[in-house]
Amino acid sequence: MSESTQRIPVNELVSFVTRAFCTANVPETDAAIVATLMVEADVYGYNTHGVFRLRQYMARLNGGGCNAQPSLTVAHEAAATAIVDGDNGLGHLAMDKAYKLAIEKARESGIGWVGIRRGNHAGPLALYVRPIAESGMIGMAAAVGSANHVPPFGGTDLLLGTNPIAISAPSGGSDPFVLDMATTVAAMGKIKTLAQRGESMPEGWMVGRDGKPLTDPEERSNGFMLPIGGPKGFGLSVGIGLMAGVLNGAAFGSNVVDFTSDTTSETNTGQFVMALNPAAFGAQETFTDGAAQAFDEMRASTPLPGHKPVRIPGENKGAFAEENRRNGLDLGPALCRDLAAVADALSVEHPF
Repeated sequence: MSESTQRIPVNELVSFVTRAFCTANVPETDAAIVATLMVEADVYGYNTHGVFRLRQYMARLNGGGCNAQPSLTVAHEAAATAIVDGDNGLGHLAMDKAYKLAIEKARESGIGWVGIRRGNHAGPLALYVRPIAESGMIGMAAAVGSANHVPPFGGTDLLLGTNPIAISAPSGGSDPFVLDMATTVAAMGKIKTLAQRGESMPEGWMVGRDGKPLTDPEERSNGFMLPIGGPKGFGLSVGIGLMAGVLNGAAFGSNVVDFTSDTTSETNTGQFVMALNPAAFGAQETFTDGAAQAFDEMRASTPLPGHKPVRIPGENKGAFAEENRRNGLDLGPALCRDLAAVADALSVEHPF
């Protein structure tokens, strides 16, 4: 560990985040669920969506924009589908309920599709699709971004977010296939992390309103994020907005509230989680074997000169996470300072 980082035991970090939420009148059980999921994001390496987000979540709780004591309900339900109303609570609570309900429905009906309305930012989607794959099913999740940073392709009005999507599947190995990606070239969390560290972002992530590359993350509010693949990424983002937003009665387009700059308004964030049971296709045994064969063939592909061997999305995440659980998480100095400042403002004991 370098001198510029601090190694914090996972249980201490969960305990700290739980205490922080409790100061905002979040029930301890809910606080512990959210804290555990936030730290799990860091454990698996999704550090732009883990404890880095604590300040934002606390600001919304303290500003009244997020309900500290929600009563989650299933607002509509059919055999294979449901809508979870998150009651404007911390987003992790609704997503945790949704993925578990999707698995339950997929066991009974072959597929479970659970949408969310009146949710909030819930960290990386990988947290919710990985356990679906670990249960032997194919998982998918998507969300309407918690702020609009992207114009429609060829336009200048900010009407789209990073609108992420995640897909998971059993792989036959120790780690399931897990793809978790934004529909923009980079996630806004990465840009904010670079700003926190005082680093520049690569060309191609954002452009200014003059259409020229923007590399200063502190100037992000003066430019546009770029979609992956140009019009293809734009179209994918719109499709996600229809399924995760409009279908659920959640925000999309100009209705999206910037959850960072506006801490008092309900965001009505929309997400969905899907679980697909291979057994419903008569492929309970053959799917994993077929996936394992395909992945083995990909790994065996001769690398291009200068490239490392092929890796499958999600590969080695389990060993990485286990090492973090065993040895603690290395947190950078800027993040430690920020979390310590949050803790001091709340008069909460912290490990930094």
